[in-house]
Amino acid sequence: MQRRAVTAVLAAATLLLTAACSSDEGGGGGGSGGNDSASPSGTSGTSPQSTSSPSARATKEAPPAKGSVKVVRTVTEDLKSPWGLAPLPDGGLLVSSRDEGTITRVDTETGKKTELGEVPGVSPAGEGGLMGLALSPSFASDHLVYAYFTTESDNRIARMLYEEEKPAGQQLGAPDTVFRGIPKGYIHNGGRIAFGPDKMLYAGTGESGDTGLSQDRSSLGGKILRMTPEGEPAPGNPFPDSAVYSYGHRNVQGLAWDSEQRLFAAEFGQDTWDELNQITPGDNYGWPEAEGDSDDDAFHNPLAQWRTDDASPSGIAFAEGSIWMAGLRGQRLWRVPLEGTEASADPQAFLEGEYGRLRTVVSAGGDKLWLVTSETDGRGSPEGGDDRILELQVT
Repeated sequence: MQRRAVTAVLAAATLLLTAACSSDEGGGGGGSGGNDSASPSGTSGTSPQSTSSPSARATKEAPPAKGSVKVVRTVTEDLKSPWGLAPLPDGGLLVSSRDEGTITRVDTETGKKTELGEVPGVSPAGEGGLMGLALSPSFASDHLVYAYFTTESDNRIARMLYEEEKPAGQQLGAPDTVFRGIPKGYIHNGGRIAFGPDKMLYAGTGESGDTGLSQDRSSLGGKILRMTPEGEPAPGNPFPDSAVYSYGHRNVQGLAWDSEQRLFAAEFGQDTWDELNQITPGDNYGWPEAEGDSDDDAFHNPLAQWRTDDASPSGIAFAEGSIWMAGLRGQRLWRVPLEGTEASADPQAFLEGEYGRLRTVVSAGGDKLWLVTSETDGRGSPEGGDDRILELQVT
């Protein structure tokens, strides 16, 4: 499916969205700018990822400067406002609908969709709703699915029992809230969650349009949080009795770990720069004092940055030595080859304009990725079949 790169309608829509300060479309003043991670592997009891500086180098050879992307197939179509994606151990996929508040299982062989059920308490509006999904580290035995979602009062994380033997639509148990009180807004709700190699739960949050929250370490807005599966501040966190892991973020929507268990995160800029960051516990990533690179040593600079028209990043994944970053307004998939915690070559763009807005990218193992489009979220231009999950082969 090829999309015309520029049409008068899309141009007018872009101008309208910019004027309206559409957060996950990039630029546009105070309300502009702004959910997967790679499936991490690791063993229980590992410490938080390395606190090495951004200049640290891995011993492994850097990937080639240029890569490739092949769309192997369309896994399924006709998804409505898909956001989070969680691969199941048996090869299926769980996908959340932000606006409908439902979780659906996709058979990766046939593309068949089975709705598990609706998550109670979800209050979708603007960029809020049912967003990130993650499977319990003990999913094989406890069958728990974690979800990040917006309610009438806050953003929160809950876990639900997935009972596959029950009838379709009745397979989700009642939500057990493990973490609450994350600021909510019409924009900048964050939403990405993932279990790390240390089996702790990480969450990317937004500042909900209140820029002052990002620098306030007592606030949960504009942060990356790290907690136990029960929602308690994780052992080894940088601030006492706090789930805050890093701060000074605007709207974190991508989380992924590399093969050395280092954490990376993508976030929306406002008018100038979107960012890909390597996350060091306790570090300040600058917002709102800094957007993109800064000369202030108090702030941790991004390892890569993009003009907001070219990215507006959402999910990220690690595969074949590179971070792969889905772009919403940019309508492309970015490849950032890594050497340690630095980019080893310039970022490279793929699929530009071919599938529209791209929301979530998740490792499918080896050189494969799952990629979720986002044309039905109210900011796209849906065509027949939207939205889709694609299987990619990458180098």
